[in-house]
Order: sequence, then C-alpha cells, then structure tokens
Amino acid sequence: MKKTIITLALTFVFVAPALFAQTTNTTMEQTGSTSTRSAKMTQHWVNYLTTVLSLTPAQQTQVTNIISSAATSKSSASSSMKTARTNLQNAIHSNDAAAMEQAANSMSALIAQKMLAHAKVEAAIYQTLTPEQQTKMAQLETEHSHHGGHGFGGF
Repeated sequence: MKKTIITLALTFVFVAPALFAQTTNTTMEQTGSTSTRSAKMTQHWVNYLTTVLSLTPAQQTQVTNIISSAATSKSSASSSMKTARTNLQNAIHSNDAAAMEQAANSMSALIAQKMLAHAKVEAAIYQTLTPEQQTKMAQLETEHSHHGGHGFGGF
C-alpha cells in the first residue's frame, strides 16, 4: 500500500503540470494543425542543430528524417496519454482507488516510453555527427543540464 501511495504521489508530481497545460495542444489537435506544428518544430530543431553544430546538408536531411519519424510515434503516444488522463479524472470523480492506480500506472508507463523515445532520437542524431560535432554536442548537453534542461532538444 505504501508503494502504491508513493507511486501515485510521484506520478501526480510529474503529471499534474501536464494535466493543466493541455489547452493549447488540444486546440491545435481540434483544428487539424498538429502536423503543421510538428513540421515547424522539426524545422526549428534542424535549424538550431545546423547553427550550433554546423550540420552538412546530408546531415540536415538525416536529422529531419529522424525527428519526423519520432514525431509520428509521439502523436500516438499523446493520444494514449490523453485517454489515460481522462481515465484518471473519471476515477477521481468516482473515488475509485483501483482505477486511479491503474490510470496512474498507465501514465507512468507512457511517460517512460516518451523518455525512451526521446533518448533514442538523441542517440540516432548523435550517430550522424562527426567526432568534432559529437564533442560540441556533449558540451551543449552539459551546459543545458546546468540550466535545468534534460538533453539537447525538445523532440
């Protein structure tokens, strides 16, 4: 029981901000501009990495493909997270502890999947870089982590 309470508490700590910050994405999904937003974000990251790492045109194409593929997976994961959030809210409203635990566990698993997918994108991009670019990326990651970041991109 203690483990369940701790798991729920940690899940709420990490998920609560997401529960309340969904209005913009939900609006975009409803208007059908999610793919446009995804394409813009992809281009933004490719431009950023090109600027800071001096990517070649071939690397730009590779990075674009990597990020675009990840965006497709992210879209289905976002849909699953939305369902899990709805299930959690329904469980809270009905005071169903078992359903709350199930929804929280689902959300935790989805968050872990998202983190793994992000790490795989970073690893794939890292493999496209020259040794000099890899060194520069490592420096950027170190600088970014000192400022509260968790990697070099928001893929």
